[in-house]
Amino acid sequence: MSSLSTQSYKGSRDYFPEEKRLQNYIFNVWRKTVESFGYEEYGAPLLEPMDIYLAKSGQELAGEQTYAFEDRGGRQVTIRPEMTPSISRMVAARRHEFAVPARLYSIANFMRYERPQRGREREFWQLNADLFGVDGPMADAEIIEMSYRSVLNFGARPDMFTVRVNNRQLVNQLLGQFLGLDVIGANMMTKLLDKKNKIPPETFKQQAIEIFGAEGSREGLPKLAQMISMKSVDDLPAELSDSPSVQQIRTVMNLLRQKGVTNAVFDVTLMRGLDYYTGTVFEFFDNAPENNRAMFGGGRYDGLVGLFGVEPMATVGVGMGATTMQVFLEVHGLLPELATHTDVYIIPVSPEVMSGADALARKLRSEGVFAELDITGRKIDKQLKAALKKRVPFAVFVGPEELESETYTVKNLVESTEQKVNFTRMISVVTDHRYDGDEDALFEA
Repeated sequence: MSSLSTQSYKGSRDYFPEEKRLQNYIFNVWRKTVESFGYEEYGAPLLEPMDIYLAKSGQELAGEQTYAFEDRGGRQVTIRPEMTPSISRMVAARRHEFAVPARLYSIANFMRYERPQRGREREFWQLNADLFGVDGPMADAEIIEMSYRSVLNFGARPDMFTVRVNNRQLVNQLLGQFLGLDVIGANMMTKLLDKKNKIPPETFKQQAIEIFGAEGSREGLPKLAQMISMKSVDDLPAELSDSPSVQQIRTVMNLLRQKGVTNAVFDVTLMRGLDYYTGTVFEFFDNAPENNRAMFGGGRYDGLVGLFGVEPMATVGVGMGATTMQVFLEVHGLLPELATHTDVYIIPVSPEVMSGADALARKLRSEGVFAELDITGRKIDKQLKAALKKRVPFAVFVGPEELESETYTVKNLVESTEQKVNFTRMISVVTDHRYDGDEDALFEA
């Protein structure tokens, strides 16, 4: 019989302690950022009925990327591929109980069946933050500002990334009035523009011709090229300049400047492929040449809550992936050195002192010190090697004399120094050198 594979499922990851420390660091920065804006954490089930994705998420996500199956009760369910329908369902269930505006967030894992690649996995972790109950550009600008602050709180500079902003109502007007496409053609062109930077130019052109048709492409292709070349709101066709969507995007951009978001730009080609977006959309792009790609995005989706049989509710939100954030931090040299959270490794010099060493460990823990006790009974050098391999910063040696005098040898395993101290001094020695991935320092910078 062959042995079982040690590999994780394709597109998923094992998180060993060092990887989990980094993931928790990212989560903690996210959590502190969104909570500083007044957002409250919630949780939702891993499984959802399939129909909530079929209703609005789009065929590509609902039909091709979900892990869907029939449960033993005959219900069609799926492992959640995103959180937006789930939180919309939850808000609809308590539509009249939430204080408005409702600011909600979660940090959770999801699964999508797609081709794994750098920064994209089948199982992924994501921050989702949503603002319910406020229509208009102030809410849009808040979500973008909060996302911007979250990136800066990792130590990033504004020149490292770009915030690209568009409006789906404006997109619909451009595709219909300017390019002359019908509803089906506009939907196809939205999907094509959404993947414009991921396919070769010739493939993009050929698919655009198919959308316009042989006759329509003579006039349509030059207009599409003109549309793609529009780099600011002022480049938009004159007949759209006074439309509500253009006025809204102008207001959002002005608000972002007032909030100190210095790297926001208008991008007419930004689509955000999901079908439920209804207004402002945005994406954060990494400017590094070796990782020039979208990190995360979001936008306004005012119609989802209403799908659950209640009055519709204005909503805007963002989803940030942990893996794409990690890649961004790696590329820009922003990953911190994260040590174990254990402060001290207690080494009994003989089995006879194990009881006293155990009592010392418990006493240290009662004072807030994270203490690991070696209970193997092996030789001192092997215990010390284990402490070094675990990268615990301090070791305390416990023998009969130490227990009697209550004075202990504390060895700094990072600096290879040691000193004899009493219990009270030991606490300050091992905690003064504590480093726990202090993201607070970034917030204060």
